[in-house]
Amino acid sequence: MKLFVPPEIDAYVEAHTRARPPLFEELRARTYAEVPSPQMQVGRVEGTLLKLLCALTGARRVLEIGTFTGYSALCMAEALPDDGEVVTCDLDPASTTLAQSFFDRSEHGRKIRIVLGDARTTLRALDDRPFDVAFLDADKTGYPEYYELVLPRLRPGGLLVADNVLWSGEVLAPETDDARALVRFNARVQVDERVENVMLPVRDGIMLARKR
Repeated sequence: MKLFVPPEIDAYVEAHTRARPPLFEELRARTYAEVPSPQMQVGRVEGTLLKLLCALTGARRVLEIGTFTGYSALCMAEALPDDGEVVTCDLDPASTTLAQSFFDRSEHGRKIRIVLGDARTTLRALDDRPFDVAFLDADKTGYPEYYELVLPRLRPGGLLVADNVLWSGEVLAPETDDARALVRFNARVQVDERVENVMLPVRDGIMLARKR
């Protein structure tokens, strides 16, 4: 992942973002030691941003597409009330088994429900209860389709957060399927009258879209 600020600034930003509890540092270490492509895990800055966004929106129900090892789900669960819920979708039983082992050790882990399988199938099978926040961080070629499936499930005023929307800058000259899909996704959100949106150059790029 390409950083869009100098390493010194990136380090300064992290140093001035509230540290996560020790369990998160252990989860990060285990992910980097045991899981392929560990850089897919969100870190302190993005994880704390997700927690604050859930808190600011008063979220009670959160949808996540792309669990990986559970760092982001656990961050968001911290912000939810005792009866809140994070429904997180993933295909990989290995990474989600690691995630569940850390959920089981957290007081907030009981708020998280992992659903294994293709997220498109999962989304179509969910009940009609709306979500307050949705976090999109799965296969990039699926972003355009995920967007159209997720947005109707957000309540009015709900927030969609999409990660990796700059794809290390490749969106400026897309040459891969991932980059081209992200360009389509970004363009779709930009012209969609159903949402208000802003793109942030945080980490690898984050799109925020608030449903009208």
